[in-house]
Amino acid sequence: MAEIIQHQEIVPEECLGKRLDQALAEMFPDYSRSRIKEWILAGNVQVDNKVVTKAREKVFGGEQVNIDAEIEAEVRFEPQDIPLNIVYEDDDILVINKPADLVVHPGAGNPDGTVLNALLHHCPELEVVPRAGIVHRLDKDTTGLMVVAKTIAAQTNLVEALQAREITREYEAVANGIMTAGGSVDEPIGRHSTKRTHMAVTISGRPSVTHYRVMEKFRLHTRLRLRLETGRTHQIRVHMAHIAHPLVGDPLYGGRPRPPKNATPELLQYLRSFKRQALHAAMLSLYHPITGELMTWHAELPDDFVELVDLLKADTKLNAGDEF
Repeated sequence: MAEIIQHQEIVPEECLGKRLDQALAEMFPDYSRSRIKEWILAGNVQVDNKVVTKAREKVFGGEQVNIDAEIEAEVRFEPQDIPLNIVYEDDDILVINKPADLVVHPGAGNPDGTVLNALLHHCPELEVVPRAGIVHRLDKDTTGLMVVAKTIAAQTNLVEALQAREITREYEAVANGIMTAGGSVDEPIGRHSTKRTHMAVTISGRPSVTHYRVMEKFRLHTRLRLRLETGRTHQIRVHMAHIAHPLVGDPLYGGRPRPPKNATPELLQYLRSFKRQALHAAMLSLYHPITGELMTWHAELPDDFVELVDLLKADTKLNAGDEF
């Protein structure tokens, strides 16, 4: 089954002088530069309503770009009997609580053993729904709530709700450093200029907004509650690193261990062994895509996150009054 791809965007002024394929790769980071180049060569890209078939064509900023293309299903994903923690299910949607170390969708390095393979086993009719009903993703080592559409109608409505920012997603995280108050990060995110597996705050990126508030302060760490206004790849991780408070354990964005002075041995060891970003999708709220009913789900913190918080609390209590 082919997936129809349609986008209409204005080229940012910051792309002045860049090649068309380079500019589009920054504007649409969900697609590889090679795929974008294929679309250009195939005549699937218009600039100011004129078809452009040269990837080297320069852009100046301000042009209107239209992409109208198809992505053919290159592989047939196999159902696999992988346990799913299903929080809710009806005829149209299901909500799962994803564990750490589970990739959502097959890709390079992860051809199977994913949430998608598990969904096809649990619900074989998802074979006819694009991406097996997946409408948003969590990073491999981020835990928590995801909604999946079981029908094309439900998927269409959920995607529209996401684009309209009508789905509320709240996360809990533990960040490095002391944060005294909540706030928002309103910075565009796009593909990193040199590290293709990384995202970054970049002037040519897509608009991205993350709101956060302080839940609990420890000696050199802060527990946060965050709400996504947009849903870019690695958004929370990139935004928190950008304001110099990367998440504990984040392997990509600088969440290396930063223990406070005289930290307890237990905390020291745990920070060193915590190899994933301390990030959990704790709350999901949306209007049911078919019935219109407002529905909200909560997912308790996973055990490793709870232990991290408990050790930070114990360390803070034991060293009350000490310098950091």
